[in-house]
This record gives sequence, structure tokens and C-alpha cells, in this order.
Amino acid sequence: MNNLPVKRVVIVGGGTAGWMTAAVLARAMGASLEIRVVESDAIGIVGVGEATIPQIRNVNTFLGIAEDAMLKATGGTFKLGIEFNDWVREGHSYLHAFGEVGLPLGPLPFQHYWLRSRAAAAAPDLWAYSLNARAAGNHRMDRLERVGNTPVAGIKYAFHFDASLYGRMLRAYAEQRGVKRTEGRIVDVKLRGEDGFIEAVALESGKQIEGELFVDCSGFRGLLIEGALKAGFEDWRHWLPCDRALAVPSAPASPMRPYTQANARPAGWQWRIPLQHRTGNGHVYCSEHMSDDEAASILLSSLDGAALGEPRPIRFAAGIRRRLWLRNCVAIGLSAGFLEPLESTAIHLIQSGVSRLMALFPDRGFDPAVIEEYNRKVRQEYEQVRDFLVLHYRATERRDTPFWERCAALPAPEGLQRKLDLFRATGQIFREDDELFTEQSWLQVMVGQGILPRRHHPAADELPPAQLEEFLGTIRKVIGTAVERMPTHERFIAEHCASAQR
Repeated sequence: MNNLPVKRVVIVGGGTAGWMTAAVLARAMGASLEIRVVESDAIGIVGVGEATIPQIRNVNTFLGIAEDAMLKATGGTFKLGIEFNDWVREGHSYLHAFGEVGLPLGPLPFQHYWLRSRAAAAAPDLWAYSLNARAAGNHRMDRLERVGNTPVAGIKYAFHFDASLYGRMLRAYAEQRGVKRTEGRIVDVKLRGEDGFIEAVALESGKQIEGELFVDCSGFRGLLIEGALKAGFEDWRHWLPCDRALAVPSAPASPMRPYTQANARPAGWQWRIPLQHRTGNGHVYCSEHMSDDEAASILLSSLDGAALGEPRPIRFAAGIRRRLWLRNCVAIGLSAGFLEPLESTAIHLIQSGVSRLMALFPDRGFDPAVIEEYNRKVRQEYEQVRDFLVLHYRATERRDTPFWERCAALPAPEGLQRKLDLFRATGQIFREDDELFTEQSWLQVMVGQGILPRRHHPAADELPPAQLEEFLGTIRKVIGTAVERMPTHERFIAEHCASAQR
């Protein structure tokens, strides 16, 4: 077995996936690796991922990228959660806010005390106990680790930014640390005769780029993982039927919301992502239920500012490669799989793939146990994210269009069904392994989508009514006072990270 260290890494494709992979590897192992990114300016990038989740801060911290500098360079804003409009029924709205909801009391999660309180007239809704939700509703932002000297956790935030500008930042970072870039279109992939491992990629110019480990960041086409190695693709459209999107920027709107919006439409949904210099918009839809022209008309007629271009079409199939790592090739980003950006997970799945590659970095023997563990963990995460997305579509009262009728009848993946059954029966939520979405995320989306338990935990009834009201009222008061003291989102950006893009 060849257990010599890997020295040459070839990353095929740039964009956020390719340059994040290059930047992380260069930061962690740059002195021991020769890293080369092969990309062609003639091939466009999809450019999804303008909205992120809080884990993006981990990779920025690892790379040493200062938040304010990054936001200035990318026209970025802060994100406290995602507002879902018209998903349960037209006119209904709720927020999936980052961070904690309420406080546990003893061994019981907070939701059991909130569920008990719902019996009272005019009881506050769940989001009265979320600092992020109340700050978002008032268009406020501040960096708070904790609310004063109380046990209430502070603001948990992510970013909206121009994904292409973020990719450029990552490229500059990687190149400063020795990563080499080769411009050119790949026309052939050379496989080793005895075992089918990739030896080199051949460019249109005739040049060959050799390597020992290849990372496929070539987007939907999966030039290496599918085109050369035939890993196979597992289609998930029977759970997530949307297969097309149109994206268009528009003039910035005021106030600058510190949250993403996901607005349900007759055959899908529309995203709205506020940046400093523009708003990112897109319409995700199912081509079986809506034409491209109709989708474009709906998108352009529902912008909150003047369109700054023509809608750009994106075609996709929800699903995952059957093997994410095959032989000496690892697929990261869209080449690995695609889940629509309903919960802003695109960049996180890139980040997670790179992190797992780092944790399981191979030698030239490419031990099957290493490859199998990578495939198991990445697949598990994609499945868990998939289940969370299916929840949004399946838990709906809407029957007003054929698309929403279809969504209401969607089969539930086994993991989702198990969570729904347990929550409906007991109000309990258990996070599995290192699952991306926390109990607070599941709680907000299930309650937001109209799913309520039949009972709360009986131990919650042991708290006397006056103490229950004091406990809940104190949380609301502490959060309310903290929000009143925060600057507006626009003022916070102006003071800390106003962009030259504006």
C-alpha cells in the first residue's frame, strides 16, 4: 500500500467552492502541498449562496478574514434569520431565526413551558422569546455575545453578500499563500490504466495538469466525478420537485432588512436577499407546473426595486452523487449535489465538505475506510438538510394550485417522519449526531408551519402559574430591553462596514 503523503492537489473549477477549498487547504497545509486551481473564464459560475448561515463565521475565522473588511468588500449585510411568507397559507408569515428561543428550566426544554402557556388568552407567540426574531422584526443589529449579565444568549448572525465578490476574496487569499491558477478549458481526463484513478486533466491548449488528489468543483456537470468516473446521481425530485430558477438583481430597497425572505409563489418560491448595493432575487419553481415565461413575469412583477438586468436561468435537479469521493477524486459544491437554497445551505455544504476532507485527508494509498467515512458523513448531512427542506413544502394548508396540492401529498423521508411523529406526540425534539439544524430551528419551522404537539411534558405543570408567568415575562422583558438598545441595521452597517459598492 502506498502511504506516501499527497503532495499535489488539483482543484477543477473556481467559484466559491473551488476557491474556498483552495484557501482552506492553503491555510492548513500550504507548506506541504502544491495546490493548483484549473478554471476557465469562458465557463460561467452559478453564483448561488448570497445568503449564508452562522457557520460561515467559522471558516472566516479560520482563514483570519475580518468580518467588517469582508462585508465592505462584498457589499454585505447581516442576517438574523429567514422570513417565510405565504407557505402555510396566503397572508401567513413566520421567521426561522438563528439563535436560542427562550431558556430551558431545569431538565426541560423551553418549548414545554411555552406550550403550557398557550392555554391563556392572548398568550405571546413563540418568537416573543427569540432575541434574533425581535431584533429582525425591528430592523436592528448588534454584536452581542450575551444580554448583559443575564443567562439570555446574544445575537447569532450570518451574512448576505455578493457571492462572486466573496469568491474573489478567497482567490486573492489563496494565491497570496501559494496556490497557483491555470486558465483553460478541460477537454479530457486521463485515467490510470490499472485502477482508474485520475492521473491528469488535459486542457484545450494541449497542456496536461497532473495531480495525486483531484477536487471536483466544476458545478452541476461534475466533470470529474460524473463525466470521467461515472459516480452516478440519486435524484430527489420526488421529495423536492422544483427544478428551475431565475435570478436577477434589483436596486436596493429601504429599510435594509437583516433577514432573508422566502416568499411562496404558485409553483415554488421567491428569494429576496438585501445587500448594500443591490437586492438579490430569484424565483425557484417546478417546470411541470409553470412555464419559464410565467416564472419570469412573476419574478419581475414582485421585485421591491427596479430590475438591474434580465433574469438568468438555472436548471437543476435536487439530489446527490451516489459517491461523493470516488478513487482519488472528491466532489465539493454543486458537483457533489444540489439542494435548493431555501435554508441558505449552499455555502455551508461547501464549507462542510472541505472541513471533512481536511479531517480525513488521505495519503496516496487512499484507504477505502477513509473514503467510506467521508461518503457516509457527507451523505448523512445532505439527507438531513433535505428532510428539513421537505418539511417546509409538506406541512402546508395550501391547496390553491396543483403545485401546492402536490406538495401537501409529498412522501416524508423516514428521518423527517420520525421527527414529526415524536413532536406531535410529545413536543420533544432530539438532534441527531452533529446534525446541522438545531432543536430551536426544528421548533420554529414546525410551529411556524402549523405543527403543534398534542401535549407538553407533564413536568412543566409542576411550576405554579405565577412562577410560570414570571419566568416567561422576564425573558420577554430582558429581550425587549436589549432590542430597544440596539442600533438599526442600516446604522450599524454605516458605522462598521459601509461598502464602496454602494
